[in-house]
Amino acid sequence: MALSPTPVHPLRRFLASAAGGALALLLASLLGLGLANSPWADGYAALVTLPLRLPFAAARAPADLAAWVSDGLMTLFFLLVILEIRNDMASGHLSSARRIALPLLGAVGGMAVPALTYLALTWAHPDATRGWAIPVATDAAFTLPVILALGTRVAPAARAWLMALAIFDDLLGIVVIALFYGAPPCWPALAAAGVLTALMLGANRAGVRTLWCYAGGGVLLWGALLASGLHPTLAGVACGLCLPATPHAARATPAGTVARALSPVVTWGVLPLFGFLNMGVALPPPSALLAPVPLGIMAGLVIGKPVGVFGTTMLCAGLKVAPLPDGATPRMLCGLSLLCGIGFTISLFIAGLAFPAPGLLAATKAGILAGSAISALAGWLWLRLAPAPR
Repeated sequence: MALSPTPVHPLRRFLASAAGGALALLLASLLGLGLANSPWADGYAALVTLPLRLPFAAARAPADLAAWVSDGLMTLFFLLVILEIRNDMASGHLSSARRIALPLLGAVGGMAVPALTYLALTWAHPDATRGWAIPVATDAAFTLPVILALGTRVAPAARAWLMALAIFDDLLGIVVIALFYGAPPCWPALAAAGVLTALMLGANRAGVRTLWCYAGGGVLLWGALLASGLHPTLAGVACGLCLPATPHAARATPAGTVARALSPVVTWGVLPLFGFLNMGVALPPPSALLAPVPLGIMAGLVIGKPVGVFGTTMLCAGLKVAPLPDGATPRMLCGLSLLCGIGFTISLFIAGLAFPAPGLLAATKAGILAGSAISALAGWLWLRLAPAPR
């Protein structure tokens, strides 16, 4: 007689579901937003800015709790996303140069059109044009839970396309920061980062599979990137590319082992904490959103971003530069392009560099929040109400 399968406890099933992680991120983000606009706003601000500077750290090291989460713990998120993308490259969704070209070119188009949209609305205000790069980046941390919560309404290949696009978007955003907003790089630290990356790649080629080797190299690489002036979360991207991903002697791959270990930590720890500490924006009066800077940001995220991503993607497909993701329809890609308007982490970072004055920065953050919220709601409704794919 065949044994019946062991029933899965509802709580365990919820904790393992994509919807559970998305709900945790949403609730944590709303809690941060609520506290920032409540009588406890001062206490919340004190928690976000809790000093955590290490005595032996460099001057560029994170100085408070929010900075350590954004620059430190989020490195684990980018590491996990890169490992998932590598899995898609092996499984076929991103297995060729033409398939990788589609999200890369979509990311380029999705940066150019929002920047031009912002400049078109702020051209008459020279002081405002410095923020042209604020709406160019897609936040992978907030986009991933939304598409995972949609389940089978997003084809696996389309999900891989969007996450690859978001990663390319963030990497290009970091390049923009370095070229137009950052301080001159520290070349010795940058050289050290290059050497560490080369050593980890060499260890991979030599068959080294000890995880501690790559973990130690990743920590040192994070410190070198931090000292160099580049965004230290790039260490997660580099480590994800260096980890061995081929099976050996019937054992699990190091990349797969790391991905399984990090998934619950990132889903239930890193992302909710990131949302709680970063979503706490003091909301100005609604009339403040009509000022040139927040209006340009909202237009860039809500209009420019999907137009750039979807237009470039369909143009590449029409010109036979790259095929559309398997199982993805133009309607599905249009909804995913709307989600690309969720720009938060890199957008907030650029906003602080472009407009350090507190008054203008508050309105800028409100524009980022409003544009990201509209994009998330529009994309989710578009995909949720569309007919389910076959």
